[in-house]
Amino acid sequence: MQNLDFSVVVPYFGLLTTGLWWTIVMFVSSSVVSLVLGIAFALIVLYAPAIAAFSVRFLTWLFMGTPLLLQLYLIYYGLVQIGIDIPALGAGTIGLSLHFAVYNADVFRAGILSVDPGQMEGARSIGLSRGQAQRYVIVPQALRKTIAPIGNNLIVLLKDTSLVSIIGIAELVYSAQLAISETYTPFEFYLTVAGIYYVANLVLEAGLQFLENKVEMSR
Repeated sequence: MQNLDFSVVVPYFGLLTTGLWWTIVMFVSSSVVSLVLGIAFALIVLYAPAIAAFSVRFLTWLFMGTPLLLQLYLIYYGLVQIGIDIPALGAGTIGLSLHFAVYNADVFRAGILSVDPGQMEGARSIGLSRGQAQRYVIVPQALRKTIAPIGNNLIVLLKDTSLVSIIGIAELVYSAQLAISETYTPFEFYLTVAGIYYVANLVLEAGLQFLENKVEMSR
């Protein structure tokens, strides 16, 4: 059995660093969009007219019922056939954002429903409109209640950024594959990438735990 030689990874450190950078870009952009859409979808389902709520429920059913990999293929390769040509980076961001937005929406919806109805009544009694009450009173309280489950979704999103390699985005896994095609040493590179993902997850978990502790202290 051939011994592992991780020295082969060293010359490709710059390539892997570039891949990590694009992984972070995909993660941050998709996280922000999925959180904003998640809140919007939750509010639509709870308070919008029936036709709008039905549209969001259908979108939720569609994205929860199909694999993320298939969704990326359809957005990047499928839409071209009907004249919609989206660059790989945009397609990856759209796919990840929509996929996780529907999961975040479920979490936010549960968080909003868990807020005491008296909070809305109190906000309205001091002159806030329903929209202002949602924005300044209900949604902030709901966000505090959903940090842990949303954090779990963000951790999964970070790991699922690896799937955008199949549409040609040079993130971490794609960069490792390029190195492997030149060195024919897959085990060393895949183990290195696994270690980088593990460290990134630890950093993200620590950040989320810090945020959760700060929110708990501010109550």
